[in-house]
Amino acid sequence: MRRFVAGAFLPITLASAMLVAALPGNAFAQTAPAENVVPVDPSNVQTSSPHDLEAIVISGRYPGPGLWKIRKGDHVLWILGSQSPLPKRMDWDSANVERIIAGSQEVLMPPAVEMDADVGFFRGLTLLPSLFKALKNPDGKTLSDVLPAAQYARWQVLKQRYIGSNRSIEEWRPIFAAVELYDKAIAHSGMTDKDMVSDVVRRTARKHRIHVVTPKIAIKIKEPKSALKAFANETIDDQECFRKTLDRIESDLGTMIQRANAWAEGDIDTLRALPYSNQFNACFAALSSSAVARKEGMLDVEKRLTTLWLDAAEAALAKNASSFAVLPASQLLQAGGYFEAMTAKGYVIEEP
Repeated sequence: MRRFVAGAFLPITLASAMLVAALPGNAFAQTAPAENVVPVDPSNVQTSSPHDLEAIVISGRYPGPGLWKIRKGDHVLWILGSQSPLPKRMDWDSANVERIIAGSQEVLMPPAVEMDADVGFFRGLTLLPSLFKALKNPDGKTLSDVLPAAQYARWQVLKQRYIGSNRSIEEWRPIFAAVELYDKAIAHSGMTDKDMVSDVVRRTARKHRIHVVTPKIAIKIKEPKSALKAFANETIDDQECFRKTLDRIESDLGTMIQRANAWAEGDIDTLRALPYSNQFNACFAALSSSAVARKEGMLDVEKRLTTLWLDAAEAALAKNASSFAVLPASQLLQAGGYFEAMTAKGYVIEEP
């Protein structure tokens, strides 16, 4: 059983979801040996130069942002806004967060989708052939076959820069190739997608025996092999996801570094002021709109997760003098987010 947090990229449902739910480890990292690809002339492809980005990613010990508070009478829900990616070599000083968790009666984690294919280790291994087929484009097509020429040229430049020579990825669906490219670009730029915040929060709650609640949608994949086979033969509309991923890597890495640094330094004003682009919604929409995803219950997921979290937050405020929660900072700072919904319900929001 694997859990995927809302607000982060959700390459869930179908191939990736059934993979991580059913198999040991992450098979997306298992690629064929690297091979040479035909080089592309980058003269007509404009991308920003990332070679000096690592130098401006901060390192060392930093406090992270202050905490938001939602009040109901004398009850308070403390909220930490998380950020991804973060500086790879940052040491988060979490002493204040740990102190508040220790004095709370409940910890509320971000809402999540929980996938369960209910297969054991050895049966899971038998799904590998179906899985790798589902990762690939139907009918043996490659990225050069399914992408517009200009977009494919952009891909080749970024691929050579961040992934290197690897012919096997050319057979992948655009959405999965985009995920791999994004992960490699983040790592190359001196950042990490590792969820250090949730790790510390869960560990602290465990240490002090604080009850942890994760609002979740549980989806059981009853026939993972059949679902993988159906997905392998289905064409999905994932080019918008792919294009937005290229856009973000080409033009937004600098801003992502600024956001990562601002989070580490506790600079909420900068986090609020910096533009926030997100290709993940387009990627999730591509997967969740497929026939297999709809059959497995992946409808209105974001709306359902939001409702679950709001219900859990109200319950925590009603019964606990002090509760602690984690949510993506982007969702706390955006218009129409969780805070707006809580304010509409009459709760008082206090900023850090």
